[in-house]
Amino acid sequence: MAREDRSALIEEGSANRWVEAVWRIESARIVGALARYTGDFELAEDVAQEALAEALVAWPRDGRPANPAGWLLTVARRRAIDAFRRRTTLEERYADLAIRADTTDGAELLADPDVIDDDVLALMFVACHPVLSPEARVGLTLRVVGGLTTDEIARAFLVPVPTIQARITRAKKTIAAAGVPFEVPPPEQRRERLGGVLSVLYVIFTEGSTATGGDDLLRPDLAQEARRLARVLARLLPDEAEAHGLLALMELTSARFPARVGPDGEPVLLEEQDRRLWDRSAIGRGTAALERAAAAGSGLGPYGLQAAIAACHAAAPSVAETDWERIVLLYEAVGRIAPSPVVELNRAVAVAMAHGPLTALQIVDDLVVSGRLSHSHLLPTVRGELLGRLGRADEARTELELAIRLCANERERTVLRRKVAALE
Repeated sequence: MAREDRSALIEEGSANRWVEAVWRIESARIVGALARYTGDFELAEDVAQEALAEALVAWPRDGRPANPAGWLLTVARRRAIDAFRRRTTLEERYADLAIRADTTDGAELLADPDVIDDDVLALMFVACHPVLSPEARVGLTLRVVGGLTTDEIARAFLVPVPTIQARITRAKKTIAAAGVPFEVPPPEQRRERLGGVLSVLYVIFTEGSTATGGDDLLRPDLAQEARRLARVLARLLPDEAEAHGLLALMELTSARFPARVGPDGEPVLLEEQDRRLWDRSAIGRGTAALERAAAAGSGLGPYGLQAAIAACHAAAPSVAETDWERIVLLYEAVGRIAPSPVVELNRAVAVAMAHGPLTALQIVDDLVVSGRLSHSHLLPTVRGELLGRLGRADEARTELELAIRLCANERERTVLRRKVAALE
């Protein structure tokens, strides 16, 4: 290959990476502005993708535009007008858009910071609307708010690309069929709907912080995307305690990422982690977000309380010096506000550290009887650990072997196998 050809390929690759970076940063603003402009969420997302495809061809050829977001928005808006032109029943609407196209440009649609905030916030609420299934909300949020491609989403959740594409397409059609307006819900509905938005971001972050399947314990890119979206949400809703609480939880949890895996990718348990590797800047941001949540005056919600638990770990110099009594109380508070078997299992772990394994085993055995975590590897993992500490090695081995069979993450299975070997 000639040197000139190689240089051209390198320049094209660099330009494409720049296009992708711009899209990741600006896509939510662009799709939000288009949805407000056209009044059609599905069309807005489709024409934005068309503009992105055009940029991947034009920018390496013609050079980078001075205002890349404005360029993308202008091209997408022209595509929207073309789409309306093809819809003969919408001639009046097309005429209105055409008139507006003559008097505004893409930069003007993105010029007002307050409008931008409203657009991104509305986009979050639409993507997480209750008419959609939980899986559809996650996929649509990552696509239209996070700017991820369907390939990236499919890799993140170990799902075939056609499955993700079908979910997103079906979600957009469901939103259109349900007549979901592109708007921030009124105050009386916002708090109720906010819970759905927070839940989606929490699911995305949780998958990034402890992958449910695959060969890696962590998926930092996915966790980082959730954290970025949580920052946007907290900035757009400065008076919502739980928005800051969730951000605090993400920051404090991700602060431990550098110490959670060894050089070979193997998990490092909390008691073995080198705390000097913990990200102190993330701990500082998480602590500040937790203070914002507490200052809101409505009391900490489930995410804020979990962030307070993470703050206990962040402040402790070692596992032995951790304030386990406080953590037990905080888990009890979470259980009262948002009861779940996973919260109860986590409380059992804290009780074991504060009061010993026998007391904790009683909590775990109650969960076994309830059957609510029968398909999760987490319950036999904790039960096996407690039985091992009580010297009941045969029972512990049975539980840990069950956990290995139920666990879909290869890195976690490695840890479980080490625990079984230690019982020998």
